[in-house]
Amino acid sequence: MNNYLFESPFDRKTRESIIGGLMLENGFLSRETIGESRCSRPIDMLCIGSRDKQVLIAGAFHGMEWLTTGILLRFTHDICTAVKSGSVICGIRIGTFLNMRGLALIPCVNPDGVEIQLHGAEAAGEYKELVEKACLGDTSAWQANAAGVDINHNFSAEWEKLHEAEIRNGITGPSATRYGGSFPESEPESRTIASYCRAGNISHAIAMHSQGEEIYWSFGDYHDDEAYKMAQAMASVSGYKISEPQGLAVGGGFKDWFVQKFRRPSFTVEIGKGINPLPVSELESIYNKIKEMLVLSLVL
Repeated sequence: MNNYLFESPFDRKTRESIIGGLMLENGFLSRETIGESRCSRPIDMLCIGSRDKQVLIAGAFHGMEWLTTGILLRFTHDICTAVKSGSVICGIRIGTFLNMRGLALIPCVNPDGVEIQLHGAEAAGEYKELVEKACLGDTSAWQANAAGVDINHNFSAEWEKLHEAEIRNGITGPSATRYGGSFPESEPESRTIASYCRAGNISHAIAMHSQGEEIYWSFGDYHDDEAYKMAQAMASVSGYKISEPQGLAVGGGFKDWFVQKFRRPSFTVEIGKGINPLPVSELESIYNKIKEMLVLSLVL
């Protein structure tokens, strides 16, 4: 694979180039469009291995967090290389495990938000005026989708409580960040990933965000011993810290919804440290730090 493709922000054009190369090189890698964004951009899923039971890893819930997409595509490349050659990755012969439990990756949950953050309000199409009004013309800190809804506040896990907290903090309508919408799963992006989880057999899920080098694992009354042990293992090989979110980061998120809905392990992994958007120049160093954690998450 051409390394230069990992030297640009991961907008739709770059994603298409990388995914296209992966598909050409790896006949066992499947790609499907599982939904569309508000602006009708495809939400793609890449799958390797068994479809009967899968680990789901998803990135770019937020516009500024497009480096998570790069991390997942970099990981996909390494997994495909290991499967194709029959070699080990981080000491594990991963192809054997993937035949028993497959990998499902959604590199970019919020494609509109990424395009808006990188290319401005014009990328929002019919929602251009809404976006300009919500961010006063400056999209550099845009996290939401094209309708000004924060996808990671739009899931039905104590959504009402989070919505009240948003209002107390002055967030009452479309915004660059932290507005959870008019009701849970009001947005096609959140409905897409939730529908896939409902229809499939996901053993556990990981939502990739940035930044902080933290791992969140619990929600509400869910404090499963197995999930905690998994979080400990992930933390031990990455150096990341097991933490609990605070304030407006509690509730409404994909991880929260997954553990509440299915009572199965789910994790939020906050990659890297710094100010969002994290620069592409840090991709390799971040990836090298969490590569073993990602591999381990497939076999735990």
